[in-house]
Amino acid sequence: MCSLAIASTPRRVSAAVLLALSIGSLGGCASTDTEGDRAAAPLGLVDINALVANPERSKADRANDVRRRPIDMLDFIGVRPGMVVLDISAGGGYTTELLARAVGTSGRVYGQSAPDAAAGQPATQPATPARRTSAMALAERAKSVSNIVAVVRPFDDPVPPELASRKLDLVTVMYNYHDFGHLGVDRAALNKAVFAALKPGGIYVIADHAGRKGTGITESGTLHRVEEEFVAREVLAAGFRLAEQGMFLRNPDDPRDRETPKPPQKKDEFVLKFVKPSAAAKLTM
Repeated sequence: MCSLAIASTPRRVSAAVLLALSIGSLGGCASTDTEGDRAAAPLGLVDINALVANPERSKADRANDVRRRPIDMLDFIGVRPGMVVLDISAGGGYTTELLARAVGTSGRVYGQSAPDAAAGQPATQPATPARRTSAMALAERAKSVSNIVAVVRPFDDPVPPELASRKLDLVTVMYNYHDFGHLGVDRAALNKAVFAALKPGGIYVIADHAGRKGTGITESGTLHRVEEEFVAREVLAAGFRLAEQGMFLRNPDDPRDRETPKPPQKKDEFVLKFVKPSAAAKLTM
């Protein structure tokens, strides 16, 4: 069994607990220390609260805060000033902007959306109005938050060439990994690209709507859910190590058998933090 120097709280559990899942044989545990930790500490809760309360944020984003719990999310991620970040499948840019404000002017956040089919997107990933709206929304946010960079690239090759070799500190996929199933995305290629682009000790965070055990990613286009253990297995197979599981979005009462739970209640959602191993990472087996 692995042990980590990570304090467990009601909002998170360490990788040692996660190893009780069916994924334990694929990956060990690693510290989340990166080279950048020596230059900047993660934002504390006082700074995160002030960031979320910033009056410059839109009314729509503030309304979304109730469901998305950004204070818990940013604290769980351990975001630091100066980070270089890629937010994959960024949608309208809600998380992209939060991360950009968190890393400050010394950092940069790339918000990725997929190209249209006319621009070379495979037929299994057809163009949609939502994707075009995503690219435009990210470009619009970049006008007011200067360290946002809108990126249009395929989901299975999401990293800009200038960032492709150990240039990133953090990569996030927020509530969209399940979509990669019904869109026909090569998820092994995606995770491999993320692994290559992260610095040693870099962090990969995935949040999504939890599916039932054994369903894998088969209900991605119907219930818009994915099995937590399935995601972990795919990411561990790319070489990552599992660090922590966020518990602040869980709802064990959600039957997870439909897109909108019945009786009406919040969805059960998981958050997983993975780390790219480094020579400096402390591993205890």
